Amino acid sequence: MTTDQTKLTELTATNEESPWFERTVRWGQTNLTEMDPVNWDKEFWKDYWKQTKVQGVIINAGGIVAYYPSDQAMQYRAVGLGDTDLFGEFTAEARKAGLVVLARMDINRATQDFYDAHPDWFVVNAKGEPAQSNGRYFSCVNSPYYKEYIPEVLKEIIAKYKPEGFTDNSWTGASRKIICHCGYCKSKFKADADLELPTTANYDDPVYRKWITWSYNCRIENWDLFNAVTQEFGGPDCLWLGMFNADPLRPHTNFCDLKEVGQRSKIIMCDHQTRDNMTGFEQNSLNGYLLHSLAGWDTLIPESMSNYVRGVRTFRQGSNPSKETQLWMLDGIAGGISPWYHHVGALQEDRRQYQNAPPVMQWHEQNEAYLYNRLPVANIGLLWSQENTEFYGRDEVEERVTLPWHGFARAMTRARIPFVPVHADHIAREASKLDVLILPDLAAMTDSQCEAVRTFVESGGSLVFTGVSATLNEWGEVRESFPLQSITGIQHLHKVDGVVGKSSPDWEVYDAHNYLRIPQERHAVFAEFDNTAILPFGGTVHRVETNEQLKAIATYIPSYPIYPPEFSWVREPHTDIPVMFTGEHASGGRLFYFAGDIDRCYGRTHLPDLGDLLAHAVQWAAADKTPVKIQGPGYLDCKLYRQGERLLLHVINLSGTNQTHGYIEEFLPIGPIQISFKVDGWIPQRASLRVSHVEIKPEAKDSWATIQIDSIVSHEFVVLE
Repeated sequence: MTTDQTKLTELTATNEESPWFERTVRWGQTNLTEMDPVNWDKEFWKDYWKQTKVQGVIINAGGIVAYYPSDQAMQYRAVGLGDTDLFGEFTAEARKAGLVVLARMDINRATQDFYDAHPDWFVVNAKGEPAQSNGRYFSCVNSPYYKEYIPEVLKEIIAKYKPEGFTDNSWTGASRKIICHCGYCKSKFKADADLELPTTANYDDPVYRKWITWSYNCRIENWDLFNAVTQEFGGPDCLWLGMFNADPLRPHTNFCDLKEVGQRSKIIMCDHQTRDNMTGFEQNSLNGYLLHSLAGWDTLIPESMSNYVRGVRTFRQGSNPSKETQLWMLDGIAGGISPWYHHVGALQEDRRQYQNAPPVMQWHEQNEAYLYNRLPVANIGLLWSQENTEFYGRDEVEERVTLPWHGFARAMTRARIPFVPVHADHIAREASKLDVLILPDLAAMTDSQCEAVRTFVESGGSLVFTGVSATLNEWGEVRESFPLQSITGIQHLHKVDGVVGKSSPDWEVYDAHNYLRIPQERHAVFAEFDNTAILPFGGTVHRVETNEQLKAIATYIPSYPIYPPEFSWVREPHTDIPVMFTGEHASGGRLFYFAGDIDRCYGRTHLPDLGDLLAHAVQWAAADKTPVKIQGPGYLDCKLYRQGERLLLHVINLSGTNQTHGYIEEFLPIGPIQISFKVDGWIPQRASLRVSHVEIKPEAKDSWATIQIDSIVSHEFVVLE
């Protein structure tokens, strides 16, 4: 997929001559239940499609449950199907409405009857015991179930209904919790790796690590197989599309290689329905940025967005609070996501959920021309890789990988610093667009990735890195020498101070009650801390030696008792243990090293002091080069784009949502907000506010164009031209 700016001139999404996957930007899904064949209201859904302005729908077809009269004897039919054809009826009505139809599949498990007929097709552990859940047996991705049976189901659906394509949200099969020891896995692993299957999950075992990478490859093989089948029998535009969560740092990604999928797929069907406690609404714009960075900005990325209640408890038929759904949708749109409403069941007693999506979908249609064919404007790259998640994160993904990553992402969102996620394999590809690279404790890196970082810095780029970044090879093994030493002057001693890993909330356990000391001669990152000589920390410090290139700008205060309060006094107020270093490379780039895991601590606690330190470090490394400055109250997620001669800015008001997780009941209006765009000689004539329907004349001065927005309720979208 290309992201050449020359392609971004006219909206191809509205071109009816384009393939469906290039022009279908609003989607709807009613995830059918087994009794929907006797419940569904055809006229209601036809009207709802019109209200939500959808251009495509996802309709349950087959796999775990068939919603059509299948000729495949082993395919289980929905309880209420009888002699009807719900998939066929739904599809016919969608065709009449001019909608694209994707057939939804769910293929990772089957019934007792199916298992009894083909027990060798299903996942078993080392003892030969089958994996089960809710009366269903998990099918093996390497068995004829995936290789032969599912292709026959796909061919049958194509022959009967001719859908534009297929989705499947369980295509990756059983999770990594089970090492399948069926005959097919044994023989395939032996043929591919010349090894016997591992018996236990042990990341120190090279055979287990090989099984991990092999398992990813097995899923991609099936992706290619299914697409070969659908395109052979349904035509070149009949695509098979697995669905997946967009956050590669979460363990439930279940062997989905996002980079490989992004390179293959002509449209990305994302299944990330709501926020969670750690990442918040801002995760959704990050979803869009990350997936577009893999698939290209000319690739559409619809995302399934929940209208039922999710959170501490899930209620499949209860209506999600309307503002909860709407803010998730809006933040996704800000990141380049295409909206896709999602309901469970074709008949709802809680009909409030049908009021959630239409206002956002209608706004999306009205502003469609500004929401596609554009490129992000950002000069900061936040690195990630699934290999680091696997082989550094191991069994502690959240602690080791997720917290540092989201610590930086949240800190920059909070400070309104434009940034983009960059896969560690794509550093060289993206380097010319960036001034700063951030390695958020990106410990496991390949030699080529390390070389790309060195080249970036030697070419004048700036680097912010933390913890044990680049100290492990791609398998998570400790390197003999630090590969970034030549550009940073740092040598790791492989010793730590402070708390390692999760700490106890018990006040009698005080290992995380540590601080950092600010010296009298203060670096610029401490500009806002005039009234304190210490800052709360709560983490780990990695011991290093440095040459003259880097200078320590803060030191470590070891932990001391919290309780009883009479014991809570500083035992060792001064040490020579550095927590942060700064310096410059001979090429002119700036270097900032957090020996203390402040990114992880901020990801865990959201303590503002720590977020400020991360943001100030990035701003310093970037020499205050920024494409936009946004001043005013509130917690905002801001995403800037260029579209031809236009600048486009999404401002999502997340005020209040950055506190304790609950549900959004009211939007908290904020303002006034002053926005200054870096225009460098270009003089824009107007700024259109596409939510409040106001036009503003920008004030141009010193290569900046400035506007003021008096108030923002849920969001604002600025078109500067």
